[in-house]
Amino acid sequence: MDQAELRHSDGNTELPSMDPLWMPFTANRQFKAAPRLLVSAQGMYYRSHDGRQILDGTSGLWCVNAGHGRPEISAAIAHQAQEMDYAPSFQMGHPLQFEAAHLLAEIAPADLKKVFFTNSGSESVDTALKIALAYHRARGDGTRTLFIGRERGYHGVGFGGISVGGMVANRKTFRGSLLPNVDHLPHTYAPEHQAFSRGVPEWGGHLADDLERLVALHDASNIAAVIVEPVAGSTGVLVPPKGYLERLRAICDKYGILLIFDEVITGYGRLGTPFAAQYFKVTPDLITTAKAVNNAAVPLGAVFARNGIYDTVVNGSPDGAVEFFHGYTYSGHPLAMAAAVAAQKIYQRDELLTRVHDEGIAHYWQEALHALRDVRHVKDLRNIGLIGAIELEPRPGAAGKRAYDAFVGCYTRGLLVRYTGDTIALSPPLIIERGQIDQIMSTLRDVLRTLD
Repeated sequence: MDQAELRHSDGNTELPSMDPLWMPFTANRQFKAAPRLLVSAQGMYYRSHDGRQILDGTSGLWCVNAGHGRPEISAAIAHQAQEMDYAPSFQMGHPLQFEAAHLLAEIAPADLKKVFFTNSGSESVDTALKIALAYHRARGDGTRTLFIGRERGYHGVGFGGISVGGMVANRKTFRGSLLPNVDHLPHTYAPEHQAFSRGVPEWGGHLADDLERLVALHDASNIAAVIVEPVAGSTGVLVPPKGYLERLRAICDKYGILLIFDEVITGYGRLGTPFAAQYFKVTPDLITTAKAVNNAAVPLGAVFARNGIYDTVVNGSPDGAVEFFHGYTYSGHPLAMAAAVAAQKIYQRDELLTRVHDEGIAHYWQEALHALRDVRHVKDLRNIGLIGAIELEPRPGAAGKRAYDAFVGCYTRGLLVRYTGDTIALSPPLIIERGQIDQIMSTLRDVLRTLD
């Protein structure tokens, strides 16, 4: 039975059988007892299974930056499915791979002009870690095998990403099987110094100096790369302090360590620049992306590498030999590439990669968010670009419960938000208008006032 047959005359959709599905990152029993299903989407809005319009305050999952239902993207996917549904990616290629890579290279910072396609942010992170190892090995520096991540970092769910990540809940079940050569920087969030900062906090740049301690502990000759999110998203929108990323870059340069920016969330216009690297004017050696690369229409990720890294790995192998033993069956999948080309052309045509800065959306967003400072339970507010976080006072002995109730309350009132711990995270599509920002904040204000 297709979705049209499931629709009732009143606009509601019959619920499917839910028992067979094991849902990801979901309290399965809780969800199936009171399901929230989305059945269609257009522009800034979803429609729920019970026929209600839901304002998308999260770009789906930080990924639908150009808004939902873009006809150019769906037409490109449909055409490509008819033209050629699949092509092998090992020792073979197809034109759209190269067109998509060219469009991405055009917006990449500095000399990060080499693009390796993956299928997700998790795969992009594992790919970047492997590139770092391959690069040092090709240089004759094969002892550099240690990675440095950061507490409260999220780098996907592959074993490499969990290893360099710093989310306790993600690590605890799998800790016995994580990569052994990993250490972590401290996170940068200090509410006693940074609470209610507007944009980049003034305090905390010195926290990057802890990298010097880790270099002294492990010796630079053993360290391959440092990986950080420019803005940590999944742990509650942690904005880097002033000077922090610049200091990390300087220390990495000092010791020959690669710097990796995980821009799965911040890439493709979220801060008002194509990448956070350009926003902060700090150029890493590798950038991991996914999500909005093709407006999330088909699973896709992409890793950007400096030209010199590519040249070192590729030129360091004999002619005719595979230089980098890594890749995926679906790397550069034709349908994903068609969606990427269409999405990137939309971003360019509609100037979406810079819209939130150029049209003053980011400033309006900041002021509207911080107007919630006096609302009940609000402990902190954080923002940068078109990202916002509302941190709530936790209920005694029930961490995360208040934010969950806020999430459900917003959904009931026609607004989709994210929650992580006791933080509500916001990241609407880049096409948002000021009136929709007002609606988001008004709904949040009303919901938070009702919570105990």
